[in-house]
Amino acid sequence: MLFNSLHFLVFFPLVVGLYYGLPPRWRNPLLLLASYYFYMSWRAAYAILLLATTLLDYYSGYRMSQLPGKQARRPWLYLSLASNLGTLFVFKYFNFFRDSALQLAENLNLPHAALPTLGLLLPVGVSFYTFQSVGYIVDVYQGRLEAERNFGRFALFVAFFPQLVAGPIERGGHMLPQFRRRHAFDYSRIVRGLRLMAWGLFKKVVVADRLALLVNPIFNNPRQHPEGPLLVLATLAFTFQIYADFSGYTDLARGAARVLGFDFNLNFRQPYQSASVPEFWRRWHISLSSWFRDYLYIPLGGSRVGQARAYFNLLVVFLVSGLWHGANWTFLVWGGLHGIYLVVSTWARPWRERLAQLTGLAGRPGLRRGLGVLLTFGLVAYAWVFFRANTLSDAVFISQHLLRGWAGLSGRQWGTLLLEFSQHYRPELVVAVFGVGLMLLVEYFGSQRSPQAWVVAQPFAVRWAGYAGLALLILYLGVFNSTSFIYFQF
Repeated sequence: MLFNSLHFLVFFPLVVGLYYGLPPRWRNPLLLLASYYFYMSWRAAYAILLLATTLLDYYSGYRMSQLPGKQARRPWLYLSLASNLGTLFVFKYFNFFRDSALQLAENLNLPHAALPTLGLLLPVGVSFYTFQSVGYIVDVYQGRLEAERNFGRFALFVAFFPQLVAGPIERGGHMLPQFRRRHAFDYSRIVRGLRLMAWGLFKKVVVADRLALLVNPIFNNPRQHPEGPLLVLATLAFTFQIYADFSGYTDLARGAARVLGFDFNLNFRQPYQSASVPEFWRRWHISLSSWFRDYLYIPLGGSRVGQARAYFNLLVVFLVSGLWHGANWTFLVWGGLHGIYLVVSTWARPWRERLAQLTGLAGRPGLRRGLGVLLTFGLVAYAWVFFRANTLSDAVFISQHLLRGWAGLSGRQWGTLLLEFSQHYRPELVVAVFGVGLMLLVEYFGSQRSPQAWVVAQPFAVRWAGYAGLALLILYLGVFNSTSFIYFQF
């Protein structure tokens, strides 16, 4: 069930009405039932895997809570990790490693057996709820969190429908206490949640889905569009598409949870205003980057080890992050690029400071930050080429042609190229440019002041005219015919 579907338009108000109409002791069971219905609307069999993960991790956490120290708890930790990560490997990575191993053996002329291909469908959202459950188990093992004794409450923590499919990846210490509280009907809170959901729909339907109409034809057939200007335009379009698509989903998830009385952690904080790649990762998909920091980077030694080992740890984390996004070499290269960016950024920090002193940028912080934002945006946008490309060869082709054909175009050729492109994509181009501009404007002012506070401060007529215009724009562009969210495939 997509958030941007007629099914959800019926489902969500019904759940909200029943939730506030039922006695408090029946509300969590209702949310659990609704969450499993929400998940099973894709494929009923998916619920078996979700329930199995929930049962195992609940029991593992419960048993660890009865044991005095880490050594005694360790077998249960290993059992849970092996089950969760093993399941993820079988469903998501087995065929990728099988094909890669066979290709390597063929290239080296080594004997190899014909391993079977697993014809398994990847359960939607499996990477998200697996990581959320693993985080809970590690926290219980480390003694940072008391194990949840109520099975229904724990099952709801794993399966809560607003963030089940694509996050944010929540921590047990943040969400479990919220499931223990009674949430009274709060009109102002519900309005804030609905407003956030409307903004998320705008990002998805008006911005992301319009940009997809520009991005998909070029990235799906890059050799038919070898012109550098078109490839650069498609790359920039995808840079904003993936942000609007994923942050739009997050706004919908946070808004839906807020209507029901729950708070999710912020997952995006104006990432394209970052002045460095490390800052970008403190602003982009915060729940995942902080998960990797706490459960992989720090256990590897973090930055407390020698410089070479710290760089190695960064590369490992981002290679794993790339692989988490998908079983494809394109994602590994994307993660590796960001790992290299961070290593170079860390290594070059003293040199950057010296250069800033020599050029006078140290005394002009605004200009220095502006240049840093432009450079960071360029590096991130280029890495998105590998993330979006269907194959590694497509990504290499696009990389080789991004800078080609700019100087060789005459004024007339430029005009012809732009005219043909605008005629073919005119409606989408106009809507996409408008949507991106409005989104960036709101993002910029949102970094200075809460957008919701600004909206509330407007006169009643202006505020409701804006609501009506936003709703009409979303409906006109076909909210119920829009595509799935990009991160649903992970």
